Amino acid sequence: MRISSALIASAFLFAASAASADSRVFIIANQGDGYGVDQCLARGEKCGAHAARSYCQSREFASASAYRRVDPDEITGAVSSAGGEKCSGSTCGEYVAITCQR
Repeated sequence: MRISSALIASAFLFAASAASADSRVFIIANQGDGYGVDQCLARGEKCGAHAARSYCQSREFASASAYRRVDPDEITGAVSSAGGEKCSGSTCGEYVAITCQR
């Protein structure tokens, strides 16, 4: 009886850790749309929570556990730094990381 209860407890802990490990970080360009959502996401303010949650739900995740501004230096090799690129506005070259959970 002790073995079976220990086995059940181990299985429960494994399932709980596997479920909590199902997350993904999305790196997206922080593009100003005139509504200020980009600034809410980049600053990690509460007003960006709805946008981050909607972004995650559109990718079949349940919720957003975090969102923040990311420096291009943090994204090694993933962001093109071609000299001919033109950008405008205050959000030029800024990126946002959104962590989504299942």
